[in-house]
Amino acid sequence: MNSKKDRAIVVSALKHAAPYIRLFKGKVFVIKAGGEVFADTEKANALMEQVGILHQVGIRVVLVHGGGPQSTKLAAALGLDTTFVDGRRVTDGESMDVATMVLNGQINTRILATCRDLQIPAVGISGVDAGLIRAHRRPPVERRGESTVDYGFVGDIDSVDADILSKQLDNGLMPVVSPISCDESGTILNINADTVAAAIAAELDAEKLVLATGAPGILEDVNDPGSLISYIDRAALQKLRDSGTLADGMIPKAAAIDAAIANGVRRVHVISSKVPDSILLEVFTNEGTGTLVVDDVGGLTPAEQSPTS
Repeated sequence: MNSKKDRAIVVSALKHAAPYIRLFKGKVFVIKAGGEVFADTEKANALMEQVGILHQVGIRVVLVHGGGPQSTKLAAALGLDTTFVDGRRVTDGESMDVATMVLNGQINTRILATCRDLQIPAVGISGVDAGLIRAHRRPPVERRGESTVDYGFVGDIDSVDADILSKQLDNGLMPVVSPISCDESGTILNINADTVAAAIAAELDAEKLVLATGAPGILEDVNDPGSLISYIDRAALQKLRDSGTLADGMIPKAAAIDAAIANGVRRVHVISSKVPDSILLEVFTNEGTGTLVVDDVGGLTPAEQSPTS
């Protein structure tokens, strides 16, 4: 490829991105990335480079991270069993210690170190800090007439103090949030990171909630990656939930997506962290790479409904 063609591609890309930069400058994006992407240094760097670009063009980014695979790996090394029910982790006392070490200690710190390398002014915070997330321990849950399930030290969110994050954003910082939280008496609780991201997005009146996951997006058939749904609304998503179409890990995501949109988040994007530059493609092009979820597909723009046109 000759240098003139290279320059033309760069200029064309900038011109196409400019309207999106104008549209989103100063807006809040909440991005949630699963722990699997941070288990690989190269993938973590690629993801954070994209997040850094959003920050540098004036988008106010809050990054929420998970850490499921790392927690499972450390628990196994310590001889502890890991149990999931409907895609949600059961957390006993020892598992809670593992989750705290992994999420607040290992992953949050490594993300901040990557941000230092990329010159992103990031600050680490968890739900415990300054009462960011107020929660209570989830009571035992009855499963469709079966025996009740005690999720242990798993929390349900009562409220989010958005001012804590707004102050950091106002100072040009990017909060990196671990979902570890606690109740009023100081009992540490583990909360699903998708749930935390959705609650934060709602409280901050976020323009977008982006869930970067291992899946390509929301699939009509979990066994067929080619069955990706480009866009969907809450009602259709609920039908997928009711029909049992969604895989275990997507069940809590679907609940988080529904809660975010019900509480005012206009656009939720489910994308794959495995696709190169998936965040940038989702934000700065009509085509995107994953699934766009909205309250009502009737409110989508023609470009969003027919992205390849």
